[in-house]
Amino acid sequence: MKRLVALIPMAWLGLFFLVPFLVLLKISVSEPAIAQPPYMPLLDWADGILTIALNLGNYIFLTEDPLYLLSYLSSVKIAAISTILTLLLGYPMAYVIARAPEHRRGLLLMLVILPFWTSFLLRVYAWIGLLKANGIVNNALLAVGVIDQPLVMLQTDFAVYLGIVYTYLPFMILPLYATLSKLDADLLDASADLGARPGTTFLTVTLPLSLPGVVAGSMLVFIPAVGEYIIPALLGGPGTLMIGSVLWNEFFLNRDWPVAAAVAIVMVLVLALPIGLLRRVQAREGERP
Repeated sequence: MKRLVALIPMAWLGLFFLVPFLVLLKISVSEPAIAQPPYMPLLDWADGILTIALNLGNYIFLTEDPLYLLSYLSSVKIAAISTILTLLLGYPMAYVIARAPEHRRGLLLMLVILPFWTSFLLRVYAWIGLLKANGIVNNALLAVGVIDQPLVMLQTDFAVYLGIVYTYLPFMILPLYATLSKLDADLLDASADLGARPGTTFLTVTLPLSLPGVVAGSMLVFIPAVGEYIIPALLGGPGTLMIGSVLWNEFFLNRDWPVAAAVAIVMVLVLALPIGLLRRVQAREGERP
């Protein structure tokens, strides 16, 4: 029975992750072509002979052009900083919700997930109206005399960080809440009875016990933020370089599907490292008595 229950999610992952990954891997070792689709087939049958054409030049090309390395590094940097900012904002919010009375937690959690009730694209466009030169933020600051001229906030890295943190903040809060709400309050009381100050109790008791939620929330933010395309495209400037934009250009502008597939495969391998770290931390927590 257990195997049957596990078979359903494994079949789902195999169908919607493994199969597309293998298709992408096949395209990444193909030759580009001006045709439909814009790449040569991996297997070729000619004159009764079956030949296999493996082209590893696409991966070699990624190491020769600095654009791809810079885009990977920039994506990881933006995703890492956004994850840290999301953690700094999300942890206090999750802590307050977890310590709130039972009858208020449902309302507070609903407020956290409320943005998901509207379109992701509309929410990003709303930030354009807030951050543009004649937007709500600049008009309010000008009205109260805080600034003399509009601030340049749109099409900057600041806008990209703001958009990512706003969008993925619930993904940080919910795992943290799930962990913090399960903490034994007696441990906090015992720490206080032993003379520990609230700050010491947080650093020695609450924070270590909430690390699984911290890791899970960080991965849920970091992994999609690395490949983010919509937010940098709408809120970022021409100098905002992320791997999602590079993938879009290779697929739809250059129509070089083999190189684009190679870029995507490398990105998946890069993201496999934090995913492996998450599983390792979860395994350690599961081994604890």
